[in-house]
Amino acid sequence: MDTMTLWHLTGWEFAALALAALLVGFSKTAVSGANTISLAVFAAVLPARASTGVLLPLLIAGDVLAVLTYRRHAHWPTLWRLFPAVAAGVVVGTLFLTRADDGVVRASIGVILLVMAALTVWRRHTAEQAAEPDAGPTRAGRVKARCYGVLGGFTTMVANAGGPVMSMYLLSAGFRKLGFLGTSAFFFLIVNVSKVPFSVGLGLIDGTSLLLDAALVLFVLPGALLGTWAVHRINQRLFERLVIAATVLGALQLLLR
Repeated sequence: MDTMTLWHLTGWEFAALALAALLVGFSKTAVSGANTISLAVFAAVLPARASTGVLLPLLIAGDVLAVLTYRRHAHWPTLWRLFPAVAAGVVVGTLFLTRADDGVVRASIGVILLVMAALTVWRRHTAEQAAEPDAGPTRAGRVKARCYGVLGGFTTMVANAGGPVMSMYLLSAGFRKLGFLGTSAFFFLIVNVSKVPFSVGLGLIDGTSLLLDAALVLFVLPGALLGTWAVHRINQRLFERLVIAATVLGALQLLLR
């Protein structure tokens, strides 16, 4: 795999990856989608294609911690509606990765991040929360779930950037905070685990990447604990603004690199 080993990283590069790994844990238990900053950091420090393979096991570690924390709050009817469309999106993303070189993947990640930031801003101004998630979706609701599912599957396969897409869908479906966190925790655990065989087949996960993961996973746990502590205390509106700003800067850095 075209990536740097643990010993080839400078101290500053490893510190940046460690901070990004901590943010992975925090995003999984506090503000879903905030790890778009993490994927921008990983794609900036490591080769763009390889960065997706290094980041995936760290995301799975964060997903496991989130499931353990919020497992009682998942809404399974919503998950079953999403999975078929997400699977189709993952397949499309895999085919894209087989043909795209590192420069195209880097530019694609940058564009995806900009689109996700724009969608997040749009979500903040249009999403209306209801007391409970939809119990019986209409035809329009099923179409919306399929559209979000395909886009989420593609973005999560190509750039591990499905968080903002699913965040927007779950909020527009009327989820409260705990239901949102519990449903997204199971969703991303199942989807990310299903991506492992594809990533291995593409050469994005191998012994070198897993060795780097072994060093970085130690930072995911304190991030998850920090998120669990902060979820009832954080000023989410301010934090989302900071996340959007950082995401845009990270995207521009990738596109201009």
